[in-house]
Amino acid sequence: MTTENLLHRLAWVVVAVCVAPILAAVLAAFTGDMQTWSEVLSTVMPRYARTTLILVVIVGGSTAVIGSVTAWLVTVYRFPGVRWLEVALALPLAFPAYVMAYAYTYLLDHPGPVQTLLRDVTGWGPRDYWFPEVRSLGGAALMLTVVLYPYVYLLARASFRQQSANAFLVARTLGRSPAQAFLRVALPMARPAIAGGALLAVMETIADYGTVAFFNVQTFATGIYQAWFSLGDRPAAAQLSLCLLAFALLVAGLERAQRGRARTAGRGVRFEAMERPRLTGAAGWLAFGLCLLPVLLGFVIPVVMLGTMAFGSGQDLLSPRYVGLMRNSVTVAGVAAVLTVIGAVLIGFRARTRPTRTSKLIVLGAGMGYAVPGGVIAVGLMVPMAALDNLIDAAMEARFGIDTGLLITGSIWLMVVAYSARFMAAALNAYDSGMATIPHHYDAIGRSLGQSGPRLLWRVHLPVARASVLTALLIVFVDAMKELPATLILHPFNFQTLAVQAHRLAADERLAEAAVPSLVLVAFGLVPVAILCRSLGSEGQGGRAARLGTAMTAG
Repeated sequence: MTTENLLHRLAWVVVAVCVAPILAAVLAAFTGDMQTWSEVLSTVMPRYARTTLILVVIVGGSTAVIGSVTAWLVTVYRFPGVRWLEVALALPLAFPAYVMAYAYTYLLDHPGPVQTLLRDVTGWGPRDYWFPEVRSLGGAALMLTVVLYPYVYLLARASFRQQSANAFLVARTLGRSPAQAFLRVALPMARPAIAGGALLAVMETIADYGTVAFFNVQTFATGIYQAWFSLGDRPAAAQLSLCLLAFALLVAGLERAQRGRARTAGRGVRFEAMERPRLTGAAGWLAFGLCLLPVLLGFVIPVVMLGTMAFGSGQDLLSPRYVGLMRNSVTVAGVAAVLTVIGAVLIGFRARTRPTRTSKLIVLGAGMGYAVPGGVIAVGLMVPMAALDNLIDAAMEARFGIDTGLLITGSIWLMVVAYSARFMAAALNAYDSGMATIPHHYDAIGRSLGQSGPRLLWRVHLPVARASVLTALLIVFVDAMKELPATLILHPFNFQTLAVQAHRLAADERLAEAAVPSLVLVAFGLVPVAILCRSLGSEGQGGRAARLGTAMTAG
């Protein structure tokens, strides 16, 4: 067997690791007690489905509107502050949604500064006024919207920058106003990009556990965790996981179907850059305000709130406990990032050197994790691995009198596998964005010079795609740092991470203390966003920004 064939077989192994948790969750659901299944369908299922659907509709629609409008404004017009706003609009992507929930609960809850100031100014008592409840379905939708709208913004902005001005100018010469030309010409051409960004936001909404759990909103994600830990009913957790998986795959399928029918925006035969008119007076300040509001809600206010909470919490970030939490988080996320990117490189290499239908299926199978919530992957891993642990323990106890304990489920390696399965799509997209710039005749030249198999990968592909590999590493690393539902289910008892620490402190209503690990998570999240913002700031690299934006938002 040649070394190139060995690499191709290793790619199959990576795909199997990514697909196995999903198949295991499906099998666990069907092999569970059917009585439990019927009770789930008749009791909690309608409530979870209704709440999840409402949340998906609100967040999907809101992110599509905010992301597309702000992208159009900063791309087409010049107005006060547009240069820094086009970068700042991507910053909320650094926030985990559950961290945003902690910040706004501290700000808007009854003992928070807003309601306290309102009572001090008016002299009202607690029952003398009505104030919107932040811990509600609407509050969860708001938190998810302000965190996830950059998915649409990044892809829509890249699409608008690639549109030719010709069609827009024709609409203007036919008497259409700028708003009408935007709605009837530019927006339809950018619809695939906007729909793709909204799909990513919807997927994150379906997968979210920390925000909805903190706000006590009953969705499939909270149901899985409650069935697993509170009720100890693993068959019910697996069956709820199957429902959530079916819901996520249905959304992904619908998006792919409409994207296949839609025409993507492109440069066409003749590309004319849009001339950016300057908005002055009230119009300019209105555009500035519309773009500033998401930045304030999604970045400035929560950072100020978290900083205020952390400053008065008495927590020492350099204490041995927090140093240990950061070490644990960096270790497991770093290992997961390296292994995931290696797997993505193997799959990408096979798809490039053997461009067959099988290769396309491999890429599709490995990338399924983007449509599967972390809780589903965790259940799919935990159920069979716990059974295997019990079999090993029973066999060792009977034969040698040795109690092996939890060899597999008690290790961090199960977390690493879950992260790899969950974020393989992000690594694949980031790597492919770099490989797309390498002409295929490079491979033929390399082979003619004796560079085949691993040498072709090592000496030709990786040096050219080095920046994309680094981007993939950072994206997976940060996503693994922020992942909550899979970490809560799979982490060993003596292995805490920053995400778990922040969630547990917030669940105990110790929001000020939860601000410290939350700020660290945000700081790590700013790393890939800073890379993206650097690309966005370069006006001459629209194509590179588009590819990097697609890779960033795939996570």
